[in-house]
Amino acid sequence: MAHFSTPDAPRFSVEVYQNACLPEGGREVNAIITVTSSAGGGATAGPPIPGPAHEPIPAYEGVLGGYEDAPGASGRGCSPRAAVVIMVDCSGSMDYPATKMRHARDATAAAIDTVRDGVAFSVVAGTHKAVEVFPGDGQLAIADPLNRARAKEALRSLSPGGGTAIGTWLLQADLLLGSTDAAIRHGILLTDGRNEHEEPQRLRAVLDACAGRFTCDARGVGTDWEVEEVTGIAAALLGTADIVADPAGLTADFTRMMETAMGKEVADVSLRLWTPKGAEVAYVKQVAPTVEDLTARRVEAGPRAGDYPTGSWGDESRDYHLCVRVPAAEVGQEMLAARISLVRPVPDGVGSPPSSLARGLVRAVWTSDLAASTAMNPQVAHYTGQAELAQAIKQGMNARKSGDTEQATAKLGRAVQLAAASGNEDTAKLLAKVVDVLDVAAGTVRLKAKVAEADEMTLETRSTKTVRVKK
Repeated sequence: MAHFSTPDAPRFSVEVYQNACLPEGGREVNAIITVTSSAGGGATAGPPIPGPAHEPIPAYEGVLGGYEDAPGASGRGCSPRAAVVIMVDCSGSMDYPATKMRHARDATAAAIDTVRDGVAFSVVAGTHKAVEVFPGDGQLAIADPLNRARAKEALRSLSPGGGTAIGTWLLQADLLLGSTDAAIRHGILLTDGRNEHEEPQRLRAVLDACAGRFTCDARGVGTDWEVEEVTGIAAALLGTADIVADPAGLTADFTRMMETAMGKEVADVSLRLWTPKGAEVAYVKQVAPTVEDLTARRVEAGPRAGDYPTGSWGDESRDYHLCVRVPAAEVGQEMLAARISLVRPVPDGVGSPPSSLARGLVRAVWTSDLAASTAMNPQVAHYTGQAELAQAIKQGMNARKSGDTEQATAKLGRAVQLAAASGNEDTAKLLAKVVDVLDVAAGTVRLKAKVAEADEMTLETRSTKTVRVKK
């Protein structure tokens, strides 16, 4: 193992968990890729990826990556290394109950207090249009005690009235974030209602346009919003989604979100996969901390190589499930099934190859040992179950809404079984609010006659959250 580092720099590592053994003629190779970033106080770029994609790579991991902190400043003209835009729903429905808008103002104030000195920030009021509440001149302010105080004072102007056009809010955030050269660009979006004042295809087009330009966490407050809209925003912009059923919980949630955003150190990180001739990537999924299918987001990156976006990183660890189909081979043969590189663009390196943050290898070995070729790696088995759990909940809840009691019972029963088997206690508790569990091991359940809307939406929103493999 070799490392490239400077003091206080974020350090990345890649670990590969798999059973490389295949039976004669076997073609499907599965692996769990654990990516860990130990963040520091900024960093310089790591070495560029060596040579063409077909060249062998050294067997090391843990290559440095990141950006140097920009000099702190309290006024315009500085070069912040991070920027954030807070989008607050101010549509008419935020007046029901009247305390909802007050809680949203308090939560936004708490988030502003959490913004670090030197970070660029702005607040946008969202209705059927987007209005800059602070600083209000098409730019972002640089966080310092004075600007934070001014921003919180400006929140007094937030009042409910108007419609909901979320795509317009996101476009305004993109415009504001695009006015800075900050490496880390992030949005926080709060809504309490459905996106009723623009067509669904417009929101989809906006998300496609904003993808890769900034990340965004999305929150639904109350129970009058659409789960698929909020989770779709977060998925497209590589952020998190959650429900805040009681508006009184907004302040704590906004504070946590902003603290996490302030901890990001490295932006625009991609998982690069190279496969040999005759092999192909079947799918790539993030499986922890949430399930997100990245397969369709591939961007070609040279011969037989493709990049899958992972967004910004702080001090954290994530797991990815890679499935590769390789050419069938005979017993005794061995091949490299995939080469994994964690990469990011070199800052100010126009035309330069991306820097490599960490690397790993996925292998395939054909054997006549039946026990070896049929054994499933524990990590692969665990996350296969977690992905099935998320799917079972989605299918079960959809069936419940459509009145298909038999399908809903079967799918939610399977979800109960999977949640217990994987140790996903939080999801098990949420399921228990929707079904009466009769036999956990067998997955036997009975649908509850009455379910609180908040419990139903919480289960749907958090269905993709996973737990790590128990050591």
